[in-house]
Amino acid sequence: MSVKRIVLLFSLSAAAVAAAKPHSIFFGHGMTVKWFTGEKEDQGRELKIRPLYVDSKLREFTMGEEHQVTDRLLVVRRAYRINDVLPEESGPPRWKWQRDGWLLIDKQSGHVSSLKLPEFDPFYSAASWYRDYVAYCGVSPDAEKRYAVVTQIGSKKPLVRRDLGAAHAGEQPDSECPPPEWQRQPPRVTFHPQGGTAVSFEVHGAVLEIATPEENPAEEEK
Repeated sequence: MSVKRIVLLFSLSAAAVAAAKPHSIFFGHGMTVKWFTGEKEDQGRELKIRPLYVDSKLREFTMGEEHQVTDRLLVVRRAYRINDVLPEESGPPRWKWQRDGWLLIDKQSGHVSSLKLPEFDPFYSAASWYRDYVAYCGVSPDAEKRYAVVTQIGSKKPLVRRDLGAAHAGEQPDSECPPPEWQRQPPRVTFHPQGGTAVSFEVHGAVLEIATPEENPAEEEK
C-alpha cells in the first residue's frame, strides 16, 4: 500500500472519529434578571435564567429545568433579550428580558433548534413534558380562546387540540391552567383549566383518546 493511500485512510478515519465525537453541552451558573411584562418600569418580575453552552460557546439563555427526552435529545425553555430603545432615543441598547418557547438540543450533533409548539403562549402557557410528548394550555392569536394542546416532537400538527372555552387573559403568568399532569400506566395527561372542568387524554403511540369525554363535551378541532 502506498504512503499516500495510508495517509488518506488515516485522515478519513480521524475525520470519522471527530464527526462521531459528542459535543460538549452544559449550562452555566444561574442568575436572576428582571422580566418586564408591560407593567410599570419598577414592577418587573424576577426571572431565573442560565446560559447554554455548546463546545464552550454561548448559544442561548434558558429558564427552568431541562427535560431529557432520550440519551441524545433534551428540551429546555428559552429566554432572550430584546432592545427596548425607541426610534427617537439615542444611546446604547436598552435590553429587556423576555420568556420564549422551547429549544430542542441534540447532544450528538451539537445542534440547537426552536420547537414549533402550536398556540404556545410565552406568557400564559405552562408546559409539561413526558417522553417526547408535551402538554399545555394554548391560547389563540387574539387571546380570546384557550385550548388543551398535546403534541409530539417531530409531529406536523398537534395530536389533540381541544377547545377549553374563553381565555381569562389574567395579569399573572401561566394563569390559564397549571402544568398538565401525566401518569405512566396507561399514559394519560390531565388538564385543569382555570374556572373549567378537568379533562384527560390517554396516549396510544401517536394517537390520543379522550379519557373523560363526559366532562368536556366540546368537539375536538382538527
